[in-house]
Amino acid sequence: MTTEKEIAGLFTQGFDCGQVVLASAAERLGLDRSEAYRMTAGFGGGLFRGQTCGAVAGAIIALGMKYGHYEPNTPDRKNQNTAKVLEFQQKFMEKYSSTVCRELLGYDISKPEEMKIILEKGLLLNFCPKVAADAIEILNELL
Repeated sequence: MTTEKEIAGLFTQGFDCGQVVLASAAERLGLDRSEAYRMTAGFGGGLFRGQTCGAVAGAIIALGMKYGHYEPNTPDRKNQNTAKVLEFQQKFMEKYSSTVCRELLGYDISKPEEMKIILEKGLLLNFCPKVAADAIEILNELL
């Protein structure tokens, strides 16, 4: 299990929430860490626009890797994946009021003046690792 302290250390190395979450499950999904990091490199800061939290996106990618449908006409598999994604979101929403980065942080990471506040308050190294750790915990329950 990845701790908040370990996650904060990964953030200081330049990794983002989605990368940390998917990498935590990489071995179980048949990926190596570098693949997981590359696959989720564009999800930081809610696609760098304050949209869906990267930790949520990383978890949903992991769920798709395990449960996602990949052949035509497989509604049972598609339904299983949908159920897992919805269950993840429900459990996440029990801990947080939103799955949207700017709503979780209270500031919009895509706006330089608000990013300055995020950094001043230390949210990226204090709050975000908690969100990622919680996403990993929920993901582990569902994989």
